[in-house]
Amino acid sequence: MSSTSASVLKADKIWLDGKFIGWNEGNVHLMTHALHYGLGVFEGIRAYKTADGRLAVFRLEEHIQRLMDSAHILLLKMPWTKDQLVQACVELLAQQRDTFAGGAYLRPIAFMGDGAMGLGAVNPTRVGITAWDWGAYLGDKGLKDGIRAKVSSYTRMHVNVNMVRGKISGQYVNSILAKREAVLAGYDEAILLDTSGYVAEASGENIFLVNKKGIIKTPPLSSPILDGITRSTVVELLRDSGREVQEVTFTRDAMYIAQEMFFTGTAAEITPVREVDNRQVGSGQPGEISRWVQEKYFRVVRGQEEKYAHWLTYV
Repeated sequence: MSSTSASVLKADKIWLDGKFIGWNEGNVHLMTHALHYGLGVFEGIRAYKTADGRLAVFRLEEHIQRLMDSAHILLLKMPWTKDQLVQACVELLAQQRDTFAGGAYLRPIAFMGDGAMGLGAVNPTRVGITAWDWGAYLGDKGLKDGIRAKVSSYTRMHVNVNMVRGKISGQYVNSILAKREAVLAGYDEAILLDTSGYVAEASGENIFLVNKKGIIKTPPLSSPILDGITRSTVVELLRDSGREVQEVTFTRDAMYIAQEMFFTGTAAEITPVREVDNRQVGSGQPGEISRWVQEKYFRVVRGQEEKYAHWLTYV
């Protein structure tokens, strides 16, 4: 998996609190409230090089709207409007068009800054946007051949414990623990169940399976899952193609006997799953529907499907 190490292509500048500053100047004080208590929200957004050679951000407005909604859920007052943040993302990439000619990953983040300390503190909200080149989150081999996943001993938190519609910084400790457990056990990714024992989501991705009747299933938004933008994209693409998609709960053994399975997410894109808990999924290779979704998705984000051109914001 890629990381933002010295070898990774990253922006020369970042956007922080309304100003473009050098990457190495993007610092916050040790007393930043969010560093202590996790009160922050963020987004992951991808920009792709399109077939005509331009750079386009995929579903930028939907991502920024979710950022705004996440902040609203936390009572985190945003000092910038949605339109201002959309424009900041575009400007950040436009200033470094040559650096990110092949594509980029954008990370807007809003968090409670320094000032008062304690759980009841209300400090000014800081907002930043960074960009770097982040390859396939679960690896190029995973995209091509599929990955191995493990049902985690950690449970996705209940809807009265989590604000599940928010992409909230502190809540990802749950995902980190699950991910580390899976990787240390030799797997690529973790799958978390909800408190009733039904499949929820992976540590950073939504889940789809295809049963033996060819019906595609994904956990509903009434489950403790993030309302993934890639998830909604895939549901729309599948339904537009005439395929049946059911948003329903299912058990872990439904994954074991599925014909196909894949994860969706901005970072993971469309990653097939070839094995869950040492049980081979289907043929053990990415299936026909998984491949169709993957190919269709990449055509859409690269501007090769006119019907979905409205999802692209060109830089």
